[in-house]
Amino acid sequence: MQDDELQKLVERISLESFGKPFKHRAYFNGRLKTTGGRYHLKDHNIDINRKMADVISEDELIGIIKHELVHYHLHLAGYSANHRSKEFKQLLKAVGGSRYAPNLKAKSTIYYFYQCTNCGQIYRRKRRVNISRFVCSKCRGKLKLVKKE
Repeated sequence: MQDDELQKLVERISLESFGKPFKHRAYFNGRLKTTGGRYHLKDHNIDINRKMADVISEDELIGIIKHELVHYHLHLAGYSANHRSKEFKQLLKAVGGSRYAPNLKAKSTIYYFYQCTNCGQIYRRKRRVNISRFVCSKCRGKLKLVKKE
């Protein structure tokens, strides 16, 4: 998805969910790391995390866009656009936006599977194991890396 496609998507979501047009700019920002998007108070533009858009589903991306549009429409209407304000929470719930950005690290966890060459016991680990140092806990046999998932 490119910036012009994102702009059209944000404009469409704004009209469908809020009944008001989005008159500013929406674009991808590759420098964002943990947040899903950002609304700028000074110029009223919205930038979306490029990595989020590539990894997550379209429904989750729409939830992030709705979240930023809640900030946008509340701020332009003169209300507080803070996350803890009552108006923000009510409007976010009404349009079905996401409250938090999805965790990208939870979706990309790598597992290492080791098997004992003697008894066949399988071990699943998140971290690599030094197979020349560690042995099977059941029979003290040697371990071998079976697969990395």
